[in-house]
Amino acid sequence: YIRLGQRFIFQQDNDPKHTAKISKEWLQDNSVNVLEWPSQSPDLNPIEHLWRDLKMAVHRRFPSNLMELERCCKEEWAKLAKDRCAKLVASYSKRLEAVIAAKGASTKY
Repeated sequence: YIRLGQRFIFQQDNDPKHTAKISKEWLQDNSVNVLEWPSQSPDLNPIEHLWRDLKMAVHRRFPSNLMELERCCKEEWAKLAKDRCAKLVASYSKRLEAVIAAKGASTKY
């Protein structure tokens, strides 16, 4: 287990395996600070948007085996525009406001 210090805040997506009693106990026993996060809110996590971009790009290439899939994933990940990441981070406050307005439900994002 990695010691990241008290400044470390763990963010998870409230998947059942992350919210299971044993997981919660481990986090508490190890003094891990956990960020409050609404369930089912990929709108707030920029990486979820990048995963979608990657999935679509790889899907368009129709990889036919595991090695080809791995190669396509690496190539398409390298092609993702750096400004896409910056825009996702910059739009965080708008996405957060939308999730709050929707009371944690899905948004247009």
